[in-house]
Amino acid sequence: MHLLLVILLFLESQFCVQSSDSNSPAGDNLATNGLPFPWSKVRLPNYIVPVHYHLFIHPNLTTLKFNGSVKIEIDVKNNTNWAVLHSKNLKIFTATVLDEHEAHLSDKVLSVLEYPAHEQIAIIDLIIMEQTVEIGNGLFEDQFEVSVKMSSYLLAFIVCDFRSVSGMTATGINISIYAVPEKWHQTHYALEAALRLLEFYEQYFNILYPLPKMDLIAIPDFQSGAMENWGLTTYRETSLLYNPDISSASDKLWVTLVIGHELAHQWFGNLVTMEWWNDIWLNEGFARYMEFVSLEAVYPELKVEDHFLDTCFGAIGRDSLNSSRPISSLAENPTQIKEMFDTVSYDKGACILHMLRNFLTNEGFQSGIIRYLRRFRYSNARNEDLWDSLIKTCSEEDFTAGEYCYSSTQATKNAYRFAGEHIDLKKMMYTWTLQKGIPLVTVRRQGRKLYVGQERFLKIVLPNDPSWNSLQEGYLWHIPLTYKTSHSEHEMKHVLTTKSDVLTLDEEVDWVKLNTDMNGYYIVHYDEEGWNALTELLRVNHTALSFKDRASLIHNAFQLVTAGRLSLDRALDLIGYLKSEIHNVPLLQGLGYLQSFYKLIEKRHIADVTHNLKTYILQYFGDVIDKQTWSDDGTVSDRRLREAVLSLACDFNYPPCLEKAKQLYNSWVKSNGTVSLPTDVSKTVYMVGAQDDSGWAYLLEKYGVSMCETEKSKFLSALASSKDSKKLSRLLQLGMGGTVIKTQNLPSLIYMVARNPVGHFLAWDFVKKHWNELVEKFPLGSFGIRNIIVGTVTQFSSTEELREVEDFFKSITEQVSQLRVIQVATENVEKNIMWLTRNLETMRTWLQQRLN
Repeated sequence: MHLLLVILLFLESQFCVQSSDSNSPAGDNLATNGLPFPWSKVRLPNYIVPVHYHLFIHPNLTTLKFNGSVKIEIDVKNNTNWAVLHSKNLKIFTATVLDEHEAHLSDKVLSVLEYPAHEQIAIIDLIIMEQTVEIGNGLFEDQFEVSVKMSSYLLAFIVCDFRSVSGMTATGINISIYAVPEKWHQTHYALEAALRLLEFYEQYFNILYPLPKMDLIAIPDFQSGAMENWGLTTYRETSLLYNPDISSASDKLWVTLVIGHELAHQWFGNLVTMEWWNDIWLNEGFARYMEFVSLEAVYPELKVEDHFLDTCFGAIGRDSLNSSRPISSLAENPTQIKEMFDTVSYDKGACILHMLRNFLTNEGFQSGIIRYLRRFRYSNARNEDLWDSLIKTCSEEDFTAGEYCYSSTQATKNAYRFAGEHIDLKKMMYTWTLQKGIPLVTVRRQGRKLYVGQERFLKIVLPNDPSWNSLQEGYLWHIPLTYKTSHSEHEMKHVLTTKSDVLTLDEEVDWVKLNTDMNGYYIVHYDEEGWNALTELLRVNHTALSFKDRASLIHNAFQLVTAGRLSLDRALDLIGYLKSEIHNVPLLQGLGYLQSFYKLIEKRHIADVTHNLKTYILQYFGDVIDKQTWSDDGTVSDRRLREAVLSLACDFNYPPCLEKAKQLYNSWVKSNGTVSLPTDVSKTVYMVGAQDDSGWAYLLEKYGVSMCETEKSKFLSALASSKDSKKLSRLLQLGMGGTVIKTQNLPSLIYMVARNPVGHFLAWDFVKKHWNELVEKFPLGSFGIRNIIVGTVTQFSSTEELREVEDFFKSITEQVSQLRVIQVATENVEKNIMWLTRNLETMRTWLQQRLN
């Protein structure tokens, strides 16, 4: 793009002037008028190249001043809405722009910012975003420039009176955060994050963001979490706004992740769009994974790697049911398309990309996706196009030496080398994207031999069930195995492409741990000797394994318990080491399973086991609970642990926790909400305060007037924890009304009420009664309706409840026949029933032995 820039200038100083200190500090890079200056370096940006200067000077020899003008022809290498020039002791009267195709100057006067510390000026709004035309009757028509080539679903326009805060990236992209005026002060963190993350993506993808601006806007009532419209990304207020006085560490992590997700879409989804919705994972799986890649690089203090394990654990939960689906699946009608936006596309997609990145190396993965983006930019792509871009696609001109890019003379077509083996990458990745489910890798060690095998991992079907063989038939993955032993200094690798194989170790070892750092997307089941060795290792020297390995061992063990492949007491013995654990990820993994078992058993009203399990948890984790401070001190990991542990302790009515929470709640009420609570424990404090009539009423009042959506979500969670069914019914009615409680929050409200033992059946009855109204608010297949179904149905755990669920959905078969989520929900109920059948007596006996 060529532009002719004309600047009319007048200098009021003399010819001979003293130089100012060019080394003066830049401070906060504010221009003389207090606005942010878009450039932070002394040297000018290299993407605007001057071609020709046409200078006119009129010197006044009486006053020793001059005025004049300069016409600068510049070559603009990428879209921008500003240019920086050097200028010293000059007063700029006007600046305007002339495109090379225009016959006359624009009438639009551009803004000029001055930054004396670097002797620079910035000319703002070079791109004319076109003009506003008055069309009569008090109406105006805004005319915009032609967009880049784009998919039509990415177009958005908004008419509002919001306020914004803006800044410039190093490459000249204007980023603005918009919110309703009264919440403008909550936009500043999002601006910082968006600036840093967009700059990261430009460097990582080696492709400049193609538009001159990027707007992010917080919408007060918005069904989706966020949407990646090109140049105008839209968000729920909880996903964009951040108030450091109210928002917790988890809230900050969430906002940063969502911004990272939507900005990643500007490349994956916008620059390159999937050819059809069956491959929506090419958009969503990549955007979900790039959240973690970008935050790990830009915000290492947020410890996003802790959070990524939970993402893969969640994907496994869905993928281990027969109701799962392949990542690339048939999607022909609107309902099927909406259901594609699910855990499989997002989370499983991210997890297999992580496995692939670990397989190819970071450099190989990055190089491949850059080729993919460049090859298909402003176009559409399919599943196989990604694999083609990651394998033999280098021309002689762009060939890069290394293991991840082969010329035709270097490797067999479509082959990769992994641990000395030639691997067909496309064939390997088809096994992960074109078939559903997750593999279970079985391991048996005999001397120096490792006997490994693979099968499909299923939670509700055992090998002795009649349907077992048919559910296993045809399933085979190409699994990039990684493993460590008691005597290995480095990770070892092997690709398992057959049902079984034998690996030979270099020497005798005490233990073997597969799936190093949970980088692979598979479950591992050891033989009895293998589990014994790893349990003992955790007991005597748990730091011999990384925190990711410890967390994945705990996860795998309890997943195998649910599937009936490992006894519950074996898994409970495995987590016996947690008294010595100091990392929050494995600690919360073990505690989370115990809490989920408690909730399941509590809903069945099994009094003795409920009481004993709660007693055991409070005793066993008493030291962890007692050492938590009611503050916002510590790292992000410390703060997330504090939030989870204190919430559990107060939910279990642990006296020291209740007393402290009540004390903080009363102080907060006495101050009429003006005293700030520690943000990480505020949700717990509100929950305790909501348990009496006056506290509940006060929180509902505060909910209605709060200007912070993250605070409102904490109020709502506390209100939904009440043990008064009438109060819960009132909440649900308010949610249906959509005034006090916005419609966007109704699905999560129903879920919160359903999780409450008192609201268990209340929420289900509400859904049945209001089903038609709910479908009007939330279309079939949407996030909202799926969350409502899963949130209520999967709380059940008896055959009577299962039958009631099946009968209800049979009564509306015509309406929901295409919904895959119905099968997901009912399978989860079957899973709960089987868990209790298989494990209740074991849990009862194990607890009696530990507490006596």
